[in-house]
Amino acid sequence: MKKVISIILSAALIFSLIAVGVSADESATNFAVASDLHYVEPREALDGPIDDPIYWYANRRAAMEDESGYIIDEFLRQCAEDDTVEFVLVPGDIVNDGRIVVQQHIDMAAKFKAFEDETGKQIYVINGNHDNGQADIDFKYNDFIEMYYQFGYDKAIATMEGNCSYVAELNDEYRLIALDSCDPSKSTEDGMSLEKMQWVCDQAEKAYADGKYPILMMHHNLLDHLPVQRILSRNFIVRFHYTTAEMFANAGIKLVFTGHEHCSDAATYTSTLGNKIYDFATTSLTMYPIQYRYFTATDNEIKYETRTVDKIDTDALTATVSGYTQEHIDMMNAGFNNYAKGFFKAGVQYRLALGMTMEKIGIAEGEPFYNLVNTAVTGLTDILEMPLYGEEGSVQALAKEYGVDLPKTDYSTGWDLAMELAGAHYAGSENYPLDSDTISAFFKIVAIILRDDLAGIADNVLLGAVNELLGLEDGITTEITQLCTKLMSRATAVEYLLLAIASPLLYEFTMDNDGVDDNNGTLPGYGVKATVGDVVEKYSDIFSEILKYLSLFVSYILKVFAI
Repeated sequence: MKKVISIILSAALIFSLIAVGVSADESATNFAVASDLHYVEPREALDGPIDDPIYWYANRRAAMEDESGYIIDEFLRQCAEDDTVEFVLVPGDIVNDGRIVVQQHIDMAAKFKAFEDETGKQIYVINGNHDNGQADIDFKYNDFIEMYYQFGYDKAIATMEGNCSYVAELNDEYRLIALDSCDPSKSTEDGMSLEKMQWVCDQAEKAYADGKYPILMMHHNLLDHLPVQRILSRNFIVRFHYTTAEMFANAGIKLVFTGHEHCSDAATYTSTLGNKIYDFATTSLTMYPIQYRYFTATDNEIKYETRTVDKIDTDALTATVSGYTQEHIDMMNAGFNNYAKGFFKAGVQYRLALGMTMEKIGIAEGEPFYNLVNTAVTGLTDILEMPLYGEEGSVQALAKEYGVDLPKTDYSTGWDLAMELAGAHYAGSENYPLDSDTISAFFKIVAIILRDDLAGIADNVLLGAVNELLGLEDGITTEITQLCTKLMSRATAVEYLLLAIASPLLYEFTMDNDGVDDNNGTLPGYGVKATVGDVVEKYSDIFSEILKYLSLFVSYILKVFAI
């Protein structure tokens, strides 16, 4: 009996030692990341130019400006009440008009200070392009440092001369490298330089020498969060981003937190040595989907999740801002995130519609091609505004005239469908396969626009524009007119050719399958080292991407020749 008891006690002692060992090795660091807060002082009363029964006060930025302070308050409240949150990272654009409206900075610094005083938790910030200005703007980089000194700069163990960059200890395991990625002379472009790249690498090396893991925070994106982002949205990603990612990954940086693009997207890059680096772009906190990130990091793994601000203090909001109806408040209280989605769709549609005017395009009435472009743009917007379904006056009815079968969806208009896809990109983890009804409907609406627009232009104004450009008399020969009409009305081959070119971009925009979930997942921790398998995986992934795009392109080209 004594022997049995001895065995049991020994086993208990061993297990307790193992448990203590695991606890020590697996001590977790927990923190929150919120970007692009874009705080704006609320107005006294609502007004707005949008023709919408609910979201008439939305703006072209689709940003919830009047509600921004209350969204930020709720975010900070959640971080305060969550005992696991140790600190908060904010990768820039703390305010919206910080280059000229200093009061916005004063308000935000007060909110941050109240949070720190109440909780004892530290906030670490870095500037974004909206926060401080260039040489001709009053609020400069040194003003930013002074205003937000308590939120990282007072803990700095290293700084970089001439900008807002600094280094600070997060805890016993992790060290923060906060990089000022903004251009000192241009409002939105990145200011990445070889000097900054080398400074980051040097600081990462020093962190490892001191037994710390380096985490990087900057405003501009390190990796693509849109298809070929450097081309489509070049002001939002650092220049020479693959070279930069290669250097940072090989310097041992694994986690990078960015903002600027206002999307929830996680991207990864594997260096030639097999080192992985992850760029977590976080959506604007005060714009749909009103989200922030929560991380739990150990040596072995990094877990992350997306959290949503789904309520605000509507009593405080309406006490400050007049003009909200009871319907507004009821919708907000029923689910603020869903309300924000409607606001987002109204704002983005308004912005795009504004861009589809002759004034914005920059062609004045009477100039060559005015009638041509105006007819095309009008045709496009008319179709987007049509009801999708119905026997008459709908996209479905128009589709039948061109022999196109529009799949049944829950969307009301072309705008509604397009805004849903845009919202999915901002919310992250988008998953619309190319053969889904949503994408099929989108492609077919594009095909209908091409066919209807091109046919109308050929009949009405195309030849007139050519006449005006070439200085010819009214009309060209009937034979040429008939030839042009015949060619332009047969748009199917052109459609397939355009899809062949656009399909890789559309695939990446609607189907996020890069192996890293945008919103929730688990990654190898800093203690997991690169292997030969990581190098093999890198080149295997590149080969697979080439094959995927090539197959999409060839499939459409074959359809062109089959016509």
